[in-house]
Amino acid sequence: MQKNKKQFGVKSLLVGLLTVVGPAGAMEYHVALNGNDSGPGTESKPMRTIQAAANLAMPGDIITVHEGTYRERIDPPRGGTSDEQRIVYQAAQGENVTITGAEEAKGWVRQSGDVWLLYLPNDYFGAYNPFFIPLEGDWFFPLKQDHKVGAVYFNDNELNEAAALEDLYGTCHGKKWYSKSDNQGTWIWANFTGMPSGGNIDPNTSNVEISKRRAVFYPSKPNINYITVRGFKLTKAANPWSPPTTEQIGLIGTGWSKGWIIEDNEITRARCTGLTLGKNFDRFDGLMDYGYNAHYQLVERTIARGDWNKDNVGGHLVRNNRIAYCGQSGIVGSHGAAFSTITGNVIHDIFMNKSFEGFEQAGIKFHAPVDTLISNNLIYNSGCKGIWLDWMSQGARVTGNILYNHKQMDLFVEVNHGPLLVDNNIMLSDESLRDASQGSAFVHNLFGGKVIQRPEHERLTQFFKPHSTELVGRSKIFDGDDRFYNNIVMEDSGLRSYNNCKNKIQMGGNLFLYKAVPANKLEKNAQIDHEADTRYRIRNNGGKVFLELDLNADWAKGQKRDLVTTKMLGKTEITHQAFEHADGTPVSIDTDFFGAQRNVENPFPGPVELSGSVERIQIWPAQK
Repeated sequence: MQKNKKQFGVKSLLVGLLTVVGPAGAMEYHVALNGNDSGPGTESKPMRTIQAAANLAMPGDIITVHEGTYRERIDPPRGGTSDEQRIVYQAAQGENVTITGAEEAKGWVRQSGDVWLLYLPNDYFGAYNPFFIPLEGDWFFPLKQDHKVGAVYFNDNELNEAAALEDLYGTCHGKKWYSKSDNQGTWIWANFTGMPSGGNIDPNTSNVEISKRRAVFYPSKPNINYITVRGFKLTKAANPWSPPTTEQIGLIGTGWSKGWIIEDNEITRARCTGLTLGKNFDRFDGLMDYGYNAHYQLVERTIARGDWNKDNVGGHLVRNNRIAYCGQSGIVGSHGAAFSTITGNVIHDIFMNKSFEGFEQAGIKFHAPVDTLISNNLIYNSGCKGIWLDWMSQGARVTGNILYNHKQMDLFVEVNHGPLLVDNNIMLSDESLRDASQGSAFVHNLFGGKVIQRPEHERLTQFFKPHSTELVGRSKIFDGDDRFYNNIVMEDSGLRSYNNCKNKIQMGGNLFLYKAVPANKLEKNAQIDHEADTRYRIRNNGGKVFLELDLNADWAKGQKRDLVTTKMLGKTEITHQAFEHADGTPVSIDTDFFGAQRNVENPFPGPVELSGSVERIQIWPAQK
């Protein structure tokens, strides 16, 4: 390892001074605001920028960043070589470290009324000027105005972009900005009135920032593997729209790589997506008309290229992050999210501005999440969907998540052949589930809103050998081949939308409350409690989340239910794959939402195993 470090010149002479941590030969580089990039990176003589440490770090090394705000984009030039020999980027323990894609904006000149003007020469931005680059892309709809990828912030809140300069003037036109760029420079006008601080605001003496960098932490090359990013506040990136047909650049993103761990971070104020897991750069990006055919051909190219497999891509771990206030999505991944685990994250206030539209917005939006596990996340307050699994979610599992207050639906499963296992979730938006797939199993969920089966007969999608991306064939979607066991259904229409499915549906042990109805041809002996009170309330105090809903222990006495297992669920019609863990071992839904043991002789319906009636339970953080 020391021999490899010699390529970095005189700095390699200093590595012997660095603290030895972890594996033999591993180094810890320190970064602090009072540091110097020409220094050795020791704790007493730290570097000034994270990128300077990144340029030196080799597999096994750790980069520890100390208190303060770092205005830079980290482009890791290399990754680790294995899970044991990764490169770790971490905030110093107990210290508040922010990495931002924005710069403080000073030099505003008052125009007429409350409108101010900031002029910046073109060399201020360099090759990437967010106030010149349009916000556009596949499945992006600008609605009534054009948009830029840039943004203006006041006290960390994003101002709205105006359609025209005149929209900033007048008594009702505060909290907006407008920009214009040409060969000489960039002009940004803003009206700050109406911001939370109130009164007449002087932006030169206030906390005003403008976005400058496309990303905060993102590799410019593919195959930068085994990186850990831990404990940072990552904020304010001018990143582009993230469709599945072009390179997906997040505020933080893995690129086309393998084995990242992104944990315990706060990711906020992305212009589009907070965190991206793929897709790779493709020379056809943006050259084909978007739509079904473009995406189908993308999938074919990805498979033919031969590098989309668990040895090369995916297998990421994204856990215990807070992702919020992003203009498009919280987490996005086209193909690059395969074999990954997304767990313990809080994702909220996504796509709430809605000054533009599109088809790629959700708390979590994945294409081809083969064998991906989405578990124990709290996802709420989005202007779109909670979780959207689109194309080839073969072997994926969605378990133990809480979803509520989404403007569209909690879970949308689209053109998948299965198996997809959805179990032990609490879904309480007006629409809990929209099913435009086949081969899914819905087990022990609480459906507070509508469950809608939407036939999808036209699109041809690929399927693979179990637990791999080795292509087997292509097939249209045939509505049906689904399973519903031991769920609680609260909305009046119940499961009636499955009455007309052409393929076999398995249903049993579901509980229907108040006016909710079963699929009358499929579950003739369903349990119905017409007297149940289906009114509920979510109380979120910012730290704990409680569900107020009458759950009656007598529901266990009304019907004998079976424990749901891999054997019971069988294999899917198209893929001939069983509902099982990603390692091929059988699944048994013998624990509940909290991880508590179920009554295996007669499990309680819904996500929570009860021995007594309750009216209020804490669901986040989940406690037994």
